[in-house]
Amino acid sequence: NGNNLPTKQAVVDLYKSNRIDKIRLYYPDEGALQALRGSNIEVILTVPNDQLQSLTKAGAATNWVNKYVKAYSQNVKFKYIAVGNEIHPGDSLAGSVLPALENIQNAISAANLQGQIKVSTAIDTTLLGNSYPPKDGVFSGGASSYIRPIVNFLARNGAPLLANVYPYFAYVNNQQSIGLDYALFTKKGNNEVGYQNLFDALLDSLYAALEKVGAPNVK
Repeated sequence: NGNNLPTKQAVVDLYKSNRIDKIRLYYPDEGALQALRGSNIEVILTVPNDQLQSLTKAGAATNWVNKYVKAYSQNVKFKYIAVGNEIHPGDSLAGSVLPALENIQNAISAANLQGQIKVSTAIDTTLLGNSYPPKDGVFSGGASSYIRPIVNFLARNGAPLLANVYPYFAYVNNQQSIGLDYALFTKKGNNEVGYQNLFDALLDSLYAALEKVGAPNVK
């Protein structure tokens, strides 16, 4: 979203020179996909939220996969397709996530790429109704009915749930009970429930929430 940015190829070269072997694209940028050819960098490719609704039609999903995934799959190392980013249960697009997931999965399978590429969606931790202590992590009442069929889809297809974890937001909204050292990985020793840092605690609360919606094996 900036200006005066380096070229796509310069960015890929920067990744390679620093041995960074994973990248996430927030939309299907063909210039970036072209630059990633032969790089061996693992790619998460995101279906932007404004394209979700159109991909509830099977033909549109097939066209999307053929154009942005299949066409590059010989020498771009796709790992995940993130179908939507941080859609919340009350959003107008919430009902589009599961059908779009299923259609993209079918298109990936039709392209015979299901062994290489997993199809998922990316959530944030505001879907948790409780996150502390982590073992009591649970999706909120409103989020449970939304996330359960999505998680069932992931379990059926052996795919992980993608999560954007933001220790900063958790800290800044709750500074009374969260120490800065705990948010910054610099705390000495563990807290009363056995955690040294906020990131690990948030991650484990997601695992606990997944268990409670019947998906203990979803990563």
